[in-house]
Amino acid sequence: MTEERVRLFSRAYKLAALRRMLAGENVSALARELGIRRKYLYQWRERFRAGGPEALRSRGRPTKAEALAISAHGSRSIPDGKPPMVEPPPPDELSKAQRRLADLERKIGQQQVELDFFQRALRQVGEARRPIGAPGRTASTRSSKR
Repeated sequence: MTEERVRLFSRAYKLAALRRMLAGENVSALARELGIRRKYLYQWRERFRAGGPEALRSRGRPTKAEALAISAHGSRSIPDGKPPMVEPPPPDELSKAQRRLADLERKIGQQQVELDFFQRALRQVGEARRPIGAPGRTASTRSSKR
């Protein structure tokens, strides 16, 4: 088996990466440059949104003060005198409509897959049936008790 090396990132590292991500950098390119997976950037962003910089754990177990700050959804400013991170604006009507459209298109795709499946199944059942009037043939499909 191969050993997987666990990488630990400091809170400052995570905040710097988030600052670049929220500034509009391409997430895939940023993740490639930093040598991390994109999912980590998204996880860090969600944790930051939920509890501010205190929610971005550093190495080791969080202190009691950090745990209290996380549970109280502490401030969302970045320490070290740097400007606070700008959060995206609340969803407007256009983004709601786009999400609704994407959901409906997904639903149509699922229904199309189901429709194709049932059409194939019906075709197979129709091919398996034997004509009633044909000599020497039965009028039903094969028994499922075989």
